[in-house]
Amino acid sequence: MRTTFVMLSVDEAPLLEHSLPAAVAEGFDAGVVIDNASTDATGELADQFGVPRLRLPRRVSYNEAVNTALRQVDADAVALLTGDTFVSPGYLRACVAALVDPEVGSVAPKLVRTLGPAQADRLSLIDAAAMSFDRRRKNNLVGHGTPANLYSTPTEAFGPDGAAAFWRVSALQDCAVEGKYFDENMPGWGCDADLAWRAQLLGWRTMYEPAAVVHHIRTYSPTTRSAVRPEDRRTQFRNRLLMIAKNDTLREMAPDLVPLLSYEVLALGYAVLREHELLGGYAEAWRRLPEARRQRRLIQSRRRVSRVPLGLEPPR
Repeated sequence: MRTTFVMLSVDEAPLLEHSLPAAVAEGFDAGVVIDNASTDATGELADQFGVPRLRLPRRVSYNEAVNTALRQVDADAVALLTGDTFVSPGYLRACVAALVDPEVGSVAPKLVRTLGPAQADRLSLIDAAAMSFDRRRKNNLVGHGTPANLYSTPTEAFGPDGAAAFWRVSALQDCAVEGKYFDENMPGWGCDADLAWRAQLLGWRTMYEPAAVVHHIRTYSPTTRSAVRPEDRRTQFRNRLLMIAKNDTLREMAPDLVPLLSYEVLALGYAVLREHELLGGYAEAWRRLPEARRQRRLIQSRRRVSRVPLGLEPPR
């Protein structure tokens, strides 16, 4: 199996100095650094470690940047990494082994929290043991904040967290809509959950592999949400609504109407009373809804499963 990695850097040279050599040491057949219009030493570091650089002339969203790189990938499997992820020895071998089943389209590694690139920065806490998706149509980080020795069993999951996802390239190509893997109509937080949901609709499975360990500096999580910019919280709020508009059906929503509608009422009340900036997410979702509905027709016409399994997550 030919493997490659795609590592995104947005002025993250101090982190790339550690994350890039860790990825190179895994022995991928190829790799590329996406230089998202960085003004720091990202390009120099790519040259130093002998990794080709894809230089973007202007700063674009994660979705557009990674889509651009993926169109140039010539491999059987690709690791999608960000500059703040530090793979541990054996990561690649474990991920490749998890793809032995041809129905598995992606691998979710075990993400462990760290505050920085140094060994002393690492915490003995799980960042994410894959992504789960519940009846409220909310994606969650499995095991976030629990001891790192938990979630030690390989098992099926809903999808991989976007910080360090390992994908079968043919699965990504199957999930692409008009040549786009990540939906550029919903840039930012949540695009990884949207891709995972689409993969489930098309019958692809995700395996959680705890032997593939990645240390990650988490920017947006239940434990860091209060420090996140208001516009980023609004983006996540908006994108959840767009995901539902694209991927859900009335038949699948029917058994979950009580928890789903209860959550929507609570979310609206919370936005009105506590986080007014979230209210703009409704307006943004409405403006983007026509494109979401157009994509919905393309996606639903290709779906291969009658019902998406919600609540899949690794056991402790």
